[in-house]
Amino acid sequence: MNDRGEGPDGQEEGAALPPPPEAALKAFGESLPDVVRYAELLADAGVRRGLIGPREVPRLWERHLLNCVVLSEVVPEGVTVCDVGSGAGLPGVPLALVRPDLKITLLEPLLRRTTFLQEVVELLGLDHVTVVRGRAEEVLGTLPPVHVVTARAVAPLDRLAGWGVPLLRPYGEMLALKGDTAEEELRGARDALHKLGVVDTAVEHVGEGVVDPLSTVVRARVGESPGGVRFAAKRAKAAKAARAGGRAPRGGRRRR
Repeated sequence: MNDRGEGPDGQEEGAALPPPPEAALKAFGESLPDVVRYAELLADAGVRRGLIGPREVPRLWERHLLNCVVLSEVVPEGVTVCDVGSGAGLPGVPLALVRPDLKITLLEPLLRRTTFLQEVVELLGLDHVTVVRGRAEEVLGTLPPVHVVTARAVAPLDRLAGWGVPLLRPYGEMLALKGDTAEEELRGARDALHKLGVVDTAVEHVGEGVVDPLSTVVRARVGESPGGVRFAAKRAKAAKAARAGGRAPRGGRRRR
């Protein structure tokens, strides 16, 4: 193996998935067996299909699964959620595994990722989860507005807000998992957020007793016009076109 973690043939060598840490039982409870199955899929098919890097396997629990599931602390009960740029299902799938009260859409533009997500949904019997293939700007007006938009490692906050905020219902909220620079990123994005109809922002730390360091969440709540005036007009136009043409967003159907 060379210093980049590659074997003699130049391919990165895989690492074994560690057993779930004690914090996983606290965070996932009765859902832990399904979470283990999801972790095994990420460590196997997820790596083979290029959805996660092989070097992420040893830290799947701490850096990814636990880091994502603690987002549940700030998601209200019984709401609709859209996980924008869901990728391999983070944070949408961990959230779905502990919150059967939510109706979650995993929104992802790449086919190989939506194929994987649909396989996960079916294998784990996540009847309250729908996989949709598309970009946020493509489904605007055809995907019903949601109470909460989630995202992790998708884009800088100002750009992410331009995709996610217009998908919200009035008075909905975008929850973005961010890193150490969250406060600085939020300061730099305030003007853009204001133009998108965001009326209140905050940076919170969640996951006490589960993750160390705590997970950082940027919260952005909208007022009456998610996305601002420009997106309101675009949303109305897209909805009218969808009704006229019977068009629906691309994606998988909810498993029944």
